[in-house]
Amino acid sequence: MLLVDYTQSSIIVILKKDNLRILIVEDDYLLAKGMAKLIERLSGYQVLVTDKLNEIVQLCQGGEVDLVIMDVNLPEAHWEDKDVSGVDISCLLKTNSQTAEIPIILITAYALESERQSLLEISHADEFYLKPITDYDDLIQTINRLCGY
Repeated sequence: MLLVDYTQSSIIVILKKDNLRILIVEDDYLLAKGMAKLIERLSGYQVLVTDKLNEIVQLCQGGEVDLVIMDVNLPEAHWEDKDVSGVDISCLLKTNSQTAEIPIILITAYALESERQSLLEISHADEFYLKPITDYDDLIQTINRLCGY
């Protein structure tokens, strides 16, 4: 089932099934919608999509998310009048006691595989994928591993 909610200029796509809840943080709506559909079809997990920082924090602090897939490049993301990236948001979540245990997978089209380790260290994220993601079976296996499934 696909529900699209246009709330306060943000878009939340919810695909429901099973009890694992994944949040995709991505500024490209069509890419996010496609990722959400593929993950849902392959895993049956519930997928939420947003690129709004207040929603990301609210969903994570509210215990509504089991894993986050975070784009590194988020041109519209701002925190306290500063531009922030997915790396910054990941670090914010990982250093907050309420959200530190939520696994985070960084995704980006603008990095080299050789930059993987430094991005993981700076962001405190758990995993890293280059876009476009072509092996969704591997991504689902990573999600399952990080969530203890």
